[in-house]
Amino acid sequence: MISEKSLAAFAKEVAKYPTEQRQSAVMACLQIVQQELGFVSPESERLVADYLGMAPIAVHEVTSFYNMYNQKPTGKYKFNVCTNLPCQLRQGAQAMEHLKSKLGIESNQTTPDGLFTLQECECLGACADSPVMLVNDTNMCSFMTDEKLDQLVDGLRAMEVKS
Repeated sequence: MISEKSLAAFAKEVAKYPTEQRQSAVMACLQIVQQELGFVSPESERLVADYLGMAPIAVHEVTSFYNMYNQKPTGKYKFNVCTNLPCQLRQGAQAMEHLKSKLGIESNQTTPDGLFTLQECECLGACADSPVMLVNDTNMCSFMTDEKLDQLVDGLRAMEVKS
């Protein structure tokens, strides 16, 4: 199911903890799986659980709690828009609605071309910069007006056409 390289990465992560605390590597192992497969499937959750000596439900609880773990394949560009209260008070909901309209999808959906997945998320820790969003779990975008959202989406689409 996963490569020897990923299993070696599991071992490297587990080695960071005392033997009796190997389960502490669960998040790192899930990230390794996601890097290889693009998402964390129920089968890969069981693999991680077996490797770490955990109950499968305990691994699933981690996977389902954090937005950074994709439980199904996502688009090339995953947009997590903060809709927590501070962002809601500063146009977070408006940013989400604008993206839904622009992309023609609802939250937790992927565009038919496979480019964009849109998700709501909880606090990204940048309330003063709201509305904020995270692109592909790594790039924080702040002060996302409708114009900036349009530029982002249109720019990413244009890059795909050139490829």
